[in-house]
Amino acid sequence: MSGARLRGLYAITPDALTSDPDRLLDACAAALRGGARLLQYRDKRSPAPTRLVLARTLATLCRTHGALLVVNDDVRLAIEAGAHGVHLGAGDGSLADARRQLGSAAIVGATCGNDLMRADAAIDAGASYVAFGRLYPSRSKPDAPPADLATLTLARERWPVAVCGIGGITPTLAPAVVAAGADLVAAIDGVFGAADVEAAARAYAQAFDAGNTAVETGN
Repeated sequence: MSGARLRGLYAITPDALTSDPDRLLDACAAALRGGARLLQYRDKRSPAPTRLVLARTLATLCRTHGALLVVNDDVRLAIEAGAHGVHLGAGDGSLADARRQLGSAAIVGATCGNDLMRADAAIDAGASYVAFGRLYPSRSKPDAPPADLATLTLARERWPVAVCGIGGITPTLAPAVVAAGADLVAAIDGVFGAADVEAAARAYAQAFDAGNTAVETGN
């Protein structure tokens, strides 16, 4: 959002929790208590009415914790739920259309793999952040093509928008990702697959304690 900051742990909800809304909400609340600054609601399975209820609840929960909510691959749901924005993967739709529909203050995120040219095009289309990965072997997306930490560094040097690292990042690896230039460290299983979600989120959040320069989310 305009004037807001994109920096910190970026927690992404897993498919495994979408069948149990109460468990999903409890886990998201724990992640936010642990320090997640951005939450992505990703749900490819639930019916539309359920997704709307959950997205609205998560938007309220994020605001309570001073965090931001983005919805995966559904601009209309993001608008109806009062979310802060949307994340679009490769082939998930037009970033420019999403920006037009959501307005200049919203968050629009883009998956870029290991491709700086794709990131450049995404930023031209209005992306607030560009996500690169997978950086390490990933249980959530084991077949995703690999990406390099050097790509984060090049992106950080080239553009003023937020840079996100994703894919197999553990709390132990997170400091290296931040040092390479990431403003956001995204995690799915590392947060929501942990026995103690709040503690796991807090461990990731500590990677930012040294203080990196944050970037504006607006365009």
